[in-house]
Amino acid sequence: MSSLRIARAALRVRPTTALRPIQRRGYADVASDNIKLSLTLPHQAIYKSQDVVQVNLAAETGDMGVLANHVPSIEQLKPGLIEIIEESGGSKQFFLSGGFAVVQPNSHLSINAVEGFPLEDFSADAVRNQIAEAQKIASGNGSEQDVAEAKIELEVLETLQAALK
Repeated sequence: MSSLRIARAALRVRPTTALRPIQRRGYADVASDNIKLSLTLPHQAIYKSQDVVQVNLAAETGDMGVLANHVPSIEQLKPGLIEIIEESGGSKQFFLSGGFAVVQPNSHLSINAVEGFPLEDFSADAVRNQIAEAQKIASGNGSEQDVAEAKIELEVLETLQAALK
């Protein structure tokens, strides 16, 4: 008997706690309220607001925008820019090293990353210099581990450089 059939049989045994029907929503539904956003690093929360209109994410599956009443999902984030559009019309941009975004019912969005900084904290010149150093190491001037780390560093730095333009 497959594990899926065992799980279904267990669900039938439980009294009145059967699964509720999944709420479906179409693309044309209007998002009427704001997103409650939490952008958190392991050591601190760097952004928290209930007045967010839209959040644009760099997900592994592709860039995406999250509005209020978005379909619940979990997205792995790649190194890249997170743009937060506030109700006041302003926007904030953060560069994250990667992480996860969890879209929950009732317009809750939690973004968890290992590292993240406001985009304005970066210097284009410093990024260019770091890219040059990483390219030297990635071209073979070091141990196998050093070369692999330099290639990862290059990927992140090139994404950051593109965000700064």
